[in-house]
Amino acid sequence: MSASKVYFTDLRTSFSENLPQKLERLIKTAGIGQIDFQNKYAAIKIHFGEPGNLAFLRPNYAAVVVKVVKELGGKPFLTDCNTLYVGGRKNALDHLDAAYTNGFSPFSTGCHVIIADGLKGTDEALVPVEGGTYVKEAKIGRAIMDADVFISLAHFKGHECTGFGGALKNIGMGCGSRAGKMEMHSAGKPYVNQDACIGCGRCVKICAHDAPHIADRKASIDHNKCVGCGRCIGVCPMDAVCPAQDESNDILNCKIAEYSKAVVSGRPQFHINMVIDVSPYCDCHAENDVPIVPDIGMFASFDPVALDQACVDAVNRQPVMPGSHLDEVAHDHHDHFTDSSPATNWKSCLEHAEQIGLGTREYELIKI
Repeated sequence: MSASKVYFTDLRTSFSENLPQKLERLIKTAGIGQIDFQNKYAAIKIHFGEPGNLAFLRPNYAAVVVKVVKELGGKPFLTDCNTLYVGGRKNALDHLDAAYTNGFSPFSTGCHVIIADGLKGTDEALVPVEGGTYVKEAKIGRAIMDADVFISLAHFKGHECTGFGGALKNIGMGCGSRAGKMEMHSAGKPYVNQDACIGCGRCVKICAHDAPHIADRKASIDHNKCVGCGRCIGVCPMDAVCPAQDESNDILNCKIAEYSKAVVSGRPQFHINMVIDVSPYCDCHAENDVPIVPDIGMFASFDPVALDQACVDAVNRQPVMPGSHLDEVAHDHHDHFTDSSPATNWKSCLEHAEQIGLGTREYELIKI
């Protein structure tokens, strides 16, 4: 496979061009106009930010992408799926509250917000993964799969499980329903926290395999019957049903690559990474730490694998920010993401993504 083109612009501005205008010029130069948007639904996948975290992308950047898509005749919407963990975005109502609180509204961005996997994270489409080793059928938020065009707008930062979070993390993990997220994080099956369970029986009613049962007003799950679909997690009103979260980080990364392929295969795609506020951990945290490197710029490509590789390389060329988490840890690996989270192996995601035909790690960087 030949090298993919990755377009880049730094964050310098002038009296004649501000950052939103520069982002617009970047994505137009990178070729977003080659996509036929006319009367097409365009899903713009973004992380709205966990309440308390301030490293998420400002809605101003999303507004630029929305504006361009509308100019090209498309019908854009901003979207994400509910979280697996218990937090401020575990259901669509809380998720919308978080999005609006953080500034993502039709008035600030120019389009609506749709939580792709529905009220409780159970509205999913089952999507085959061609060439998948770990996942044969990905569980993707239905609204994302209903879209005609897919756009990823990602905040590029560190991650405590995957090494970094960029386009593939935004697509693969971000587009998975709650059950899909469980499949990526877990090699096992859910269990019930007996202290939190109230014995309401909703898990019993939702299960197609007769795995949960109630005894002494507490639920438990028969793992001999459970198929690991995770729907019981979505319906539990007390968050008593818990995922195992016992998958190795390397396999987690490979599953993210396979979920990403399920999302983008068979339709037009375009990807943008904002390498700013490069916090050491995911935006799913209810806080964000000091950036580990200085802000770098904005990147765009039709190839999410090449895009992420270019961003990793750009980060690793930067000096360490004094006083950051990265500044305080051993630099044994000469790699900012591995040094920041030594138990991770970010290469496993990109290597597997390349192996299954999602893209290439070889890129031509074009600065505008």
